[in-house]
Amino acid sequence: MGAAEQLPPPVAGDGAWPAGTVPDGAPLAESATRLAVLWVPDWPIAAAVAEGLIGAHHRAVLHDGRGVTAVSAMARAQGVRRGMRRRTAQGLCPDLVLLAADEARDVRAFEPLVQGVEEVVPHVQVMRPGVVAVGARGPSRYLGSEEAVAEALVGAVAQASGAEAQVGIADGLLAALLAARTSTVVPPGRSARFLAPRDVRDLIYITTTRQSRAAYTDLVDLLRRLGLSTLGDLAAMRTAHVLPRFGELGVQAQRLARGLDAYPPQMHRPEPDITTHAELDPPAQRIDTAAFAARRLAEELQSRMVRRGVVCARLRVSARADNGAELVRTWRIDGALTATELTDRVRWQLEGWLSGRSGRPPSAPLTHLELAAEEISPAAAVQDGLWGRVGRGQVQADRAVLRVQGLIGAEGVLSPVLEGGRSPRDRVRLVAWGDELRPLRDPDAPWPGQIPRPLPATVPAEPVPARLVDAQGDPVRVGRRGELEGDPALVDVRRRPSRPAEPGTRGAGSAHQAPGPAGPARRAGPTGLTGQTITGWAGPWPVHERWWSGTEPRTYLQVVTEGGALLLAGEGGRWWVEGVYD
Repeated sequence: MGAAEQLPPPVAGDGAWPAGTVPDGAPLAESATRLAVLWVPDWPIAAAVAEGLIGAHHRAVLHDGRGVTAVSAMARAQGVRRGMRRRTAQGLCPDLVLLAADEARDVRAFEPLVQGVEEVVPHVQVMRPGVVAVGARGPSRYLGSEEAVAEALVGAVAQASGAEAQVGIADGLLAALLAARTSTVVPPGRSARFLAPRDVRDLIYITTTRQSRAAYTDLVDLLRRLGLSTLGDLAAMRTAHVLPRFGELGVQAQRLARGLDAYPPQMHRPEPDITTHAELDPPAQRIDTAAFAARRLAEELQSRMVRRGVVCARLRVSARADNGAELVRTWRIDGALTATELTDRVRWQLEGWLSGRSGRPPSAPLTHLELAAEEISPAAAVQDGLWGRVGRGQVQADRAVLRVQGLIGAEGVLSPVLEGGRSPRDRVRLVAWGDELRPLRDPDAPWPGQIPRPLPATVPAEPVPARLVDAQGDPVRVGRRGELEGDPALVDVRRRPSRPAEPGTRGAGSAHQAPGPAGPARRAGPTGLTGQTITGWAGPWPVHERWWSGTEPRTYLQVVTEGGALLLAGEGGRWWVEGVYD
């Protein structure tokens, strides 16, 4: 890949700048850190290729039990996308190769690239496998320019692993991350203008932990509901209005949207680093031995941070070999890491060193291991805002659902999605829990002929046959134009046993809720309503869908009996229960 592309210089009269932000060329009271971010697209796929699990020519995806997490370029050309269910992806690409996601593999394979980057620039910070950040000012001085820095980084990655990489340079971490996705060098002072038209969802790229990703996802959803759809909209708000409405996380997001660092410069003495270390006796040459010691150190480090009520922005992992050689790696952290996440990061880093994947494994057994939490700040600075937080019960429920999915499959736990349609049965779709809850048909579209409100609270899993007769006992039929031939007087609902549902199918084995104010759906059919006298009815509402296929018109009818209210559907002389009202 060639050198990074440069943005064109600003021209006079190129558009007004939103109120509350700083135009290009104006003096800034605060300047952001100039960063270069190196990004390797589809790194989990590249890591699997480096491990020899797949070939570079394969159409492959990685999945985590809930859906696709990474897609190769050849599979993407066939229409496969992240977030899809495995069955959907295989339907689009029959020769698809499926691999389980493995974060440890991603870290092991990424170590050679990081060491290759370190040969060009010092002080490399790993954000996540596939993404590293380095300071841009120093390297640009001794390499000649920022474009030369980008070329050197891309070349180092190509030489270390043969992977293609992209580099972005800008003021502030968010701007540099987004610039890397388009191989752009943003001129100094223009990060705010570069970020302004971007979707506010791009804030998710800044996250490095599950907790911070969940917090930023909630914040982004709230901002979009309030009409703040771009980063420029967020940057234009007054900070005094952001803090009470969105909390400290909202202030961080606004600073990032303005092209600044997430935290302002500290005017007081920073908190001292927290370190833990251990002497390995006998020296550790095996991964399991070193990982056992690393786990104890990680738990101790996390416990000390919790007692002091602080979090760290960087985690430094250091190891010293028996012959005096040292290995050091720094991870960039946003938010608070749990003891498990901290242990995993250290263990993955040790695996990358000791397995020899780095190309420069320790030349002797490890005798010393040290963990350091750097850039300490109070934990209150990363707490949830006032708009709400994920409760402990919800977190436990999410974990329980994930465990159930791991036992019985992703399609064993389903969630309802409101859809557009005319009948209550058409207006609900069941998807695997964890998949994107996005309707395939717009529920706000007009949908002429749809059943009017109120809608039934319970929709039987399968249509329940019914018999509708008039006062003389003659069947009530549906005419060719959807009209009723006779006045309904009695409805006889024929009971039938329910069958277990097949996961992922609609209308099989479990009732689902129609959109309406009547509450959650129940698994019970309309029992106790057989042979009931009709005391009132409304309709009919004829619906003739796909008339060109020769289908008969369908009519919907609301009936009230002594035992309750039903929504009936009929074609010709056949009737069935489409829903039950509470």
